Formats: sequence, structure tokens, C-alpha cells
Amino acid sequence: MNWAANELGIDLSMGDLSQNPHPFGQIPCLVDNTHNEEVVVFESGAILLYLHSLLASDSTKRKHQQQAEIYSWVSWANASLDPICFLETPDGKVYDTGLKNTKNKKIRRLNQVLADRKFLVDDGHSITVADVAVASYLLYVIQFFPTIDLSPWPQIVRYCKDCASRPGYAKAFGEPVQAFLLEKLNEMGEEKPKKKVLGMF
Repeated sequence: MNWAANELGIDLSMGDLSQNPHPFGQIPCLVDNTHNEEVVVFESGAILLYLHSLLASDSTKRKHQQQAEIYSWVSWANASLDPICFLETPDGKVYDTGLKNTKNKKIRRLNQVLADRKFLVDDGHSITVADVAVASYLLYVIQFFPTIDLSPWPQIVRYCKDCASRPGYAKAFGEPVQAFLLEKLNEMGEEKPKKKVLGMF
């Protein structure tokens, strides 16, 4: 949410968690007091789309196709990518990541999609909340599972580097986190030496 706000140029301030209006008392939750009434938005995908709508209504009216792509990618990130990135026990505890499975068809397809564009939506030249939604999950995996290797998907590695290197990301998560992620991603991008087998069989 903070990363998206930084990219969109929207000012946010931290609220009082003891007065969290989220119906389940969870985070993230956004309260917008800039209108005549208090607007409460909860769940990360809904908040990203709400922030996007503020930009679209205040400045440029985005094309219908671009809007549709943004809504689709944010929904896909929460509905499909999240369960791949974070495998949970029945009681909701994360125990592993599905990104260890290099044969995952959805991740393979994402890698293909990113082959001819820098970012996900429209012409692929500009970052949107769609990228914040998708890249956040991928980058969280590297933080929580630092030994993960995404090199089987080189376009995803490149995409994560492009997203993590942005000033808006550093402002949201801190420069140490940014430096850690970029170091890990650079290691994934390095060509691995081939193993040599010596001897006679």
C-alpha cells in the first residue's frame, strides 16, 4: 500500500492501530478523510484499486483496456499468485513457498508474459498498481525464504529487479531491504558454472 502510494504520489500517514476500522481488526486498512465522508477500504487488492481510482479520477482517464488489465492483474495476484508464493497449513501458518516448484505452469506463463514488456500493463513501459500487487508477493518470498532461486524464470528475476530498484520501493520498505533484495536478485541473474565430471565409467 505504501509502495503504491509512493508511485502514485499520494500522501499517506500511519493511523492508530487501536482504532483500526477493519471489520476483522487486521491490516492493511485505509481510511480516506479527504472527502465529505470517511471512506474505509480494507484488503490489499481493494486498497490498491482504490488508490488507482483516485489517480484516474484526479488526473488522467485511463483507457478501458488498461483499467481492465489493472483490475485483472491485481485480482490474479491475490487469488492465484499468493497461494503459490505462500503455502499455508489449514490454520493459516506459512510453512513453505510454491516457487520451489520450477514446473509451476502459472509462474512459467508469467515469465513468458514478461518477456516482451518491462511492466505488466498496456505498453509495459510504466509501473502501475498491478505491478505493486504482483511484485510485492514475489519480493516477499525472497525476504521470507532467502535461499529461494528464481533463476529458472529469468524474466521474473529481471522484473523483480526493476520493481525493487525503484525509489518508491525503497521509501516504502527501507533501503536495507532494497539492497538485500537486489543482491539476491543479482546472484540469481549470474550464470552458474557448469559441473564437470571427471573419471571413467
